[in-house]
Amino acid sequence: MTVTLERHTATATRNPRALLDAVRPRVKECTYNILESPGSDGVDLFEREIRLMMRDNVMVRNMAERILDNAVAYLITAMERPDVHLGVGKLVDIGVHQVILDTPVYFAFCDVYNGGRYKHHAPLIQRRSDGLCLRTADVIRANGFDADEELWDMDGANCSPCDNKVPDSH
Repeated sequence: MTVTLERHTATATRNPRALLDAVRPRVKECTYNILESPGSDGVDLFEREIRLMMRDNVMVRNMAERILDNAVAYLITAMERPDVHLGVGKLVDIGVHQVILDTPVYFAFCDVYNGGRYKHHAPLIQRRSDGLCLRTADVIRANGFDADEELWDMDGANCSPCDNKVPDSH
């Protein structure tokens, strides 16, 4: 009798919430507004961005969390993989814009994940329809994140990429 044992290997995925919250000590500008203003007391950065998304975009919490998770995964992957052209669909782009528009948080984010260099957001006007979103989701997964298949598939053939020819842009 032959017994074959398979070793169980746990696959750890990177946690976008923890990665966003890790930049809090590096937030230097507008600290009152970001860390101490009404509605911000005791709130981590991830929750802050969720509340801002829910305030500015009509959506339920679950969807806001899914979008922000994927936006953080996309931004970090774009910073860690500048050699790969990436792009997002309309939904994930809401979360990307949320992080970028909260400039004190985004500056700290770039400080931590892009070696202190500002990562430009240089979107192209015309959407691509060549499956770039689906390839981007694959790159995000290969970079250790759990890309939300439904969000990426939704716009898989209709993507809003950024210009990869602009130095240090996504």
